[in-house]
Amino acid sequence: MSNEVTRSTADANRPSTDTASARRSNRRSFLKNTMIAGAAATAGSVLLSKGVPAFAQEKSGSLRKGDAAILRFVAAAEIIESDIWLQYNELAGVQDGEVSRLASKLIPGYPSHPTGGNTTYTNAILQLDEDMNQYISDNTEDELSHEVFLNAYLASKGADTVNLDAFRTLPSSQATGSNKTFGRLTNLTQLTIHTDFWTRYRSRRGNPDLGDKFRNAIPTLAVGQHTAIPRTDADTADANFIQAVGYTAGFHFPWIEQGGSSLYPMLAQRASNVEVLRILLSIGGTEICHFQTWQDKAGNAVPLSAIDPVTGVSVTFPDLNSPPFGGENFQTNLIMPEPTTFLSRQLPPCSIIRPTETAGAAMGAVKALTNDGLFIGQSTQFTQLLQDLAADADAARR
Repeated sequence: MSNEVTRSTADANRPSTDTASARRSNRRSFLKNTMIAGAAATAGSVLLSKGVPAFAQEKSGSLRKGDAAILRFVAAAEIIESDIWLQYNELAGVQDGEVSRLASKLIPGYPSHPTGGNTTYTNAILQLDEDMNQYISDNTEDELSHEVFLNAYLASKGADTVNLDAFRTLPSSQATGSNKTFGRLTNLTQLTIHTDFWTRYRSRRGNPDLGDKFRNAIPTLAVGQHTAIPRTDADTADANFIQAVGYTAGFHFPWIEQGGSSLYPMLAQRASNVEVLRILLSIGGTEICHFQTWQDKAGNAVPLSAIDPVTGVSVTFPDLNSPPFGGENFQTNLIMPEPTTFLSRQLPPCSIIRPTETAGAAMGAVKALTNDGLFIGQSTQFTQLLQDLAADADAARR
């Protein structure tokens, strides 16, 4: 879950009362035939009518309106993350059935049995670390737990919850190891991945909150559209290409988690309720663990070039221990955030999560997810719903 917000003026992205009201009105109009009135759903369930997400009157229950909006947005983000990680888990996770059984209880129609994985793709992923399949499964389980907890908490407070099941319409991979007929929220086959997180967290001077920009560690991933999973078994026939697909996934993993590392502390600064603050800080800490693990493993990629036999798009994974990277600041075994400028350039460097400026935090996350290509093929209703949820979260004030 990435985030590209670098602005430092808190009011710069604040919607006017009229604009926010119009957004809410538009969403209510879109959902008017599927809204549910009455008592809140039981813990762990969602408000749902005719298979379409419903927010009724956007009830906040005993929570303040802004706090409920923040939790609804991060719940939606976690549902999207779960969809991403389930696809990776089917193909390259541990195939013991633990994750699939959990997912089947939370997502209507999701198969409870493991797929058996894709051996060739899994082996490509394992080149980054011999425990990658276990880490993938653990990350997937974490995101599933986050989404169900956030919805259950909202429901326990009488607030509306989030359901995106109606938008599970994108096609699955047709390669061995995928649940081929199960619909997805996200598209992992046409990604444009920005890997500036690699240099951002290793910079000793730059901070996106202060307007600094950072180069991509893998420039070719930011050009064209790349698949991070085998689309069909044909993608596994060329050993060089499937290894490039595995490396693409390896850099997409930290890309996903870098946003959560920043998004939770960003939105925590806008929470009013101490318990809501506790939720955001506690889940956010887990996202930081995810990011630290994945950026470490991505650094194990060895130099490799490949051309996608279907699209003709090329990718090159350079030696990250050589110029223009390498050296003390960019060696690949650095997994802790290097001390950098924080709050003011007049203050001494500090090791921090970055960015953490709150302006446009949620909308920035939606923009980054969209620019990554994850929603290619999704409906305009889906993207509008995410934008409306983000606008409400960004409008929250302490």
